[in-house]
Amino acid sequence: MPRSDRLKKILIVSALSLPILFGGSCTPQSDDTDPSQMSIGQAAVLGVVEGFTEYLPVSSTGHLILAQRAMGIGTTEETKEAADAYAICIQAGAILAVIGLYWGDIRRMFRGLAGRDREGFLLFINLGVAFAPAAAVGLLGGGAIKELLFGLHWVVAAWFIGGVAILAVSRYREESPPEKGTDLYAISWRCALVIGLVQCLAVWPGTSRSLVTIVAGIMVGLSLRSAVVFSFLLGAVTLSASTVYDWTSYGSVILESYGWHSILTGFIVAFVSAVIAVRWMVEYLKQHGLTIFGYYRIGLAIVVAILMAIGVLNGHHSTT
Repeated sequence: MPRSDRLKKILIVSALSLPILFGGSCTPQSDDTDPSQMSIGQAAVLGVVEGFTEYLPVSSTGHLILAQRAMGIGTTEETKEAADAYAICIQAGAILAVIGLYWGDIRRMFRGLAGRDREGFLLFINLGVAFAPAAAVGLLGGGAIKELLFGLHWVVAAWFIGGVAILAVSRYREESPPEKGTDLYAISWRCALVIGLVQCLAVWPGTSRSLVTIVAGIMVGLSLRSAVVFSFLLGAVTLSASTVYDWTSYGSVILESYGWHSILTGFIVAFVSAVIAVRWMVEYLKQHGLTIFGYYRIGLAIVVAILMAIGVLNGHHSTT
């Protein structure tokens, strides 16, 4: 393996792991520290975790839950609601990163709405078709999902299962070049619907919305690049909706608990981190597959499971 490729792997794994492994010690709290508060350092750590993991197939929600547990954020009944909503709202930084990086495709969709780009209009329709199932699931069962599945033990299970799925898909595409398959602008509405239905699996924290939509795209015949870009654009739509919903529902709670300084810090750091992660992933996938993410997920699941078993990490949603 070329030295540059090894270096890229080391950098991305370090970016994903170090904020989690050392996040708990970057801002130690004394016994008399108010657990509802969040320091700038903690907000920056969460921003890094969100930005680097949102569009990689490793689960940003799972990593954020792990980072929050490591730093003692949202571990009580009084603080968990604000912590969960904060984790969703700083997604706005990652959303803005994708909008900037893929502005050309977004502009084509706007031109399509104006009747000047048929392919852009079809892409807009297909994103709407793919978004609809997740929107329905989120509106009907969002609260119950947070209550039932936001425990770390559920995340670990999803990491492991998703890692095995990535390795299986990687073997399936072992001999296929990344460009083989349907182009982004030639996706049918049926393929878009399948991707949207599969995206509903991502309500299980740790599964990864990017993972299931990329895998679904590949399985319905998209090229690897098209599956990745469609996943990114669909993610921008889905995450925008969840961010707006959580902000309108819990904005006052987040502000009261953490203040504007923590929100802005998380947003800015998430934006910068997402730009780096998305650019890296697109370049990496031109010559490599998804295998590295499968091994990463399985390895992380094993490590976190051990830490929970020995009592270092609490796997429950909250403690009273």
